[in-house]
Amino acid sequence: MSTEQHTPRRARVRAPEPTGRAWLNTGGEQLRLADLRGKIVLLDFWAFCCINCLHVLDELRPLEREFAEELVTIGVHSPKFEHEADADALAAAVERYEVGHPVLDDPELATWRDYAVKAWPTLVLVDPEGYVVHEAAGEGHAEALRRIITDLVAEHDARGTLHRGSGPRVVEEKPDTTLRYPSKVLGLEGGTMLVADSARHSLVEFAADGETPLRRIGNGSRGAADGDPDAASFREPGGMTLLPEHVAAKVGYDVVVADTVNHLLRGVRLADGAVSTVAGTGRQWRDEEHTGPALSTALTSPWDVAWWERAGGVVIAMAGNHTLGLFDPLEGAVSRFGGTTVEGLRDGPLDEAFFAQTSGLAVDRGEPESEGDDRLWLVDSETSALRWVRPTSDGFEVRTAVGKGLFDFGHADGPAPEALLQHPLGVAVLPDGTVAICDTYNGAIRRYEPDSDAVSTLATEVAEPSGAITAEGELVVVAGAAHRLERPVPPGVTARLVEGASQRVARPATEIGPGEVELVVVFDPPPGQKLDERYGPSTRLEVSSSPEGMLVSGAGSGTGLSRRLVLGDGFEHGVLHVVAQAASCDDDSGVEHPACRLTRQDWGVPVRVTPDGADRLPLVMGGLDAQ
Repeated sequence: MSTEQHTPRRARVRAPEPTGRAWLNTGGEQLRLADLRGKIVLLDFWAFCCINCLHVLDELRPLEREFAEELVTIGVHSPKFEHEADADALAAAVERYEVGHPVLDDPELATWRDYAVKAWPTLVLVDPEGYVVHEAAGEGHAEALRRIITDLVAEHDARGTLHRGSGPRVVEEKPDTTLRYPSKVLGLEGGTMLVADSARHSLVEFAADGETPLRRIGNGSRGAADGDPDAASFREPGGMTLLPEHVAAKVGYDVVVADTVNHLLRGVRLADGAVSTVAGTGRQWRDEEHTGPALSTALTSPWDVAWWERAGGVVIAMAGNHTLGLFDPLEGAVSRFGGTTVEGLRDGPLDEAFFAQTSGLAVDRGEPESEGDDRLWLVDSETSALRWVRPTSDGFEVRTAVGKGLFDFGHADGPAPEALLQHPLGVAVLPDGTVAICDTYNGAIRRYEPDSDAVSTLATEVAEPSGAITAEGELVVVAGAAHRLERPVPPGVTARLVEGASQRVARPATEIGPGEVELVVVFDPPPGQKLDERYGPSTRLEVSSSPEGMLVSGAGSGTGLSRRLVLGDGFEHGVLHVVAQAASCDDDSGVEHPACRLTRQDWGVPVRVTPDGADRLPLVMGGLDAQ
């Protein structure tokens, strides 16, 4: 299929010039699309809070290498949280995630609005003549982009409108510090501490002072090699947990590490620092079965891990698909523990709950004989929520202590139902049974008191706290953006109330009309592919709303990618939650088993109901909206 057939001329639209506050990775130069004529330009609308956006950064790296002379990638940073609109925080994120292409800082979402973007991440492809030829929301589009770019290269090479040569790129060198954007910390026997040195792709063991490095595990390069400490490699390691001694003795390793970007769990033997892969395939989960042998079951961005005896193994915060996993090291098996893969905030039975990028875990074992106090605390970063899981008579349930939903955040103390956090990444249970929260994007350490059901602030001005432990009665915090461990809470300090305010995401709401609205998910298979109808419908669409009563009809699941929605009376604002997926295969009639791919995207679309609002809501999963 040619590019002309895939993107009809009637749909050709001149790409607007990106506008924002400043440019990064350009040496201070401002880029204009007009100056990039002759190049294929890929605009990546992202936010550094978003795990799907981080996946896309890694998906694009091979494309950027393959088409180094024809393609220019521009990251358009479109913040969700207030902290992400801070210029220094963005610069730190660009370094932390090794973003090598130019990045436009667009805190006011001007370019987002110009391109009518509705989801993080969104990719927009611009041809060498400056026209938009393809749009795709979500992740997993690398192969489709490769095919479209290949067609564009051939077409514009033949027409003489393609200019080869290296594109704009200036990357500053990293300062020399022992740690670089550490993420989590684990207390070891004897008082030493193991730190996940995320941007240096290794683990560092420190003495009890938290400042003296004793050894480094991992060679510092991106990779997934097993072996001794100097040969082993990680990719942005995250949370760690100690196994009970009797379990460690049987499996041959003491610590389980969430190797986040590798989509693996790694085992570390503390006696000699040897590293082994214990779960995952190295391939990101794409709707495969969640239960099976550990080394043949795919994971997706495991962010933290915690041994919980009550669950029977290591609970995995599977940030990449908004679920909790369970790893049994003795059986060598992985299973789904909780969640449905829908991103949101819903309590109830664990297998029906919604999670939103769970990023921190901590077990409160309570009193040995008290079943009710044995619970797992967790923080869901995208809903700015503190939640807990506890056993019931017939399984497990999840409840929310702090948090309102995907679009509400802030820094407010007081009764838990009114308290607000901003993208927390870590949690720790304190000796008195209260819970310390690494309130990452507020740069604060917060405390939740279960007895009073209230939230207070223990410390502020901590540079992106992301993990914490208690050591000899003190709280030791990973200050990620300061590249060190800190003790920001003096022993015995009295919590002080910090005045704060609630905030909502600045993302513009989509105006829709009252009554009936046509929801359309746009998906065109990439060149050389067709929808896979061999075993039934190839598409699926699931729709819900917040508040739940906003939709009179149209909620639920179905096979088509369009849906008639009927809005209830009396609703002025809300969020439409849309999950769509489509299966497509190579259009090779002579091949018995063609290569197939599943494309999936979740949207949380803030909407405002107005008399003059649109009666059609298009969401582009891949292709172009022809209307």
